[in-house]
Amino acid sequence: MTVAELLLTNALVLAASFFLLWLFILKVRDPSVVDSFWAIGMVIMAISSFLLTDGDPQRKLLLTALCALWGLRLGGYLFWRWRSHGADRRYVNMMAKAKAQRGWDFPKASGLLVCAVQAPLLLFVCLPVQLGQVDATPPLGALAVIGTIVALIGISFESIGDWQLTRFKANPANAGKLMSSGLWRYTRHPNYFGDAATWWGIFLIAAETSTGLWALPAPALLTWMLMKWSGVPTVEHRMGKTKPGYADYVRRTSGFVPWFPKA
Repeated sequence: MTVAELLLTNALVLAASFFLLWLFILKVRDPSVVDSFWAIGMVIMAISSFLLTDGDPQRKLLLTALCALWGLRLGGYLFWRWRSHGADRRYVNMMAKAKAQRGWDFPKASGLLVCAVQAPLLLFVCLPVQLGQVDATPPLGALAVIGTIVALIGISFESIGDWQLTRFKANPANAGKLMSSGLWRYTRHPNYFGDAATWWGIFLIAAETSTGLWALPAPALLTWMLMKWSGVPTVEHRMGKTKPGYADYVRRTSGFVPWFPKA
């Protein structure tokens, strides 16, 4: 199977998956669940590529396993958070604005502004786990070892950060307080840093192959989105308005890459 055939087939699989997701969104009247599906969708792309390609079996298994470890953990966590906390205010505001400014009803707004936007982004961002499975040579080497370590650090960092934040919020004594301990002492966004590290690690594994090297723009775009678009800016805008002392926390704590806090 050529690269074009692989990407076209995966695009059709993803389109069908997002169509089913859209039907579910219409049923629950809440597009927030798309955040959980973002991670699960990448696992679907990894498995689809695993079944469709004839690349090096060890690299295929490694890429698919790392993607599944990251995606199933994150997707399950985000699904639990959605079920526990309800609709995300970002999507509530998006649907309200689409109705007020464009006159769009919920099916049209959720389909065009959520599913139709996120599906192609997802397909692009997970290019490393797709293209990295195409070539039969070379075998796994030093770069794959480094990539595996980076990816596992990212998965661990994100998992621990989410666990620490969940425990912090579950304590009634912390109501309204700012989380600034644990990994959150060294970066304001351990979850986003973990995401970026995971996909840079997966890219390094793919980059040992000539086809996988073409996936470089994917982790670069993901990092930019997390730091400049859908991740850090949206969280910090809200936190700056709702959490006392957040400005001081920003001044002393690294914004993305973990580092020791300033005095």
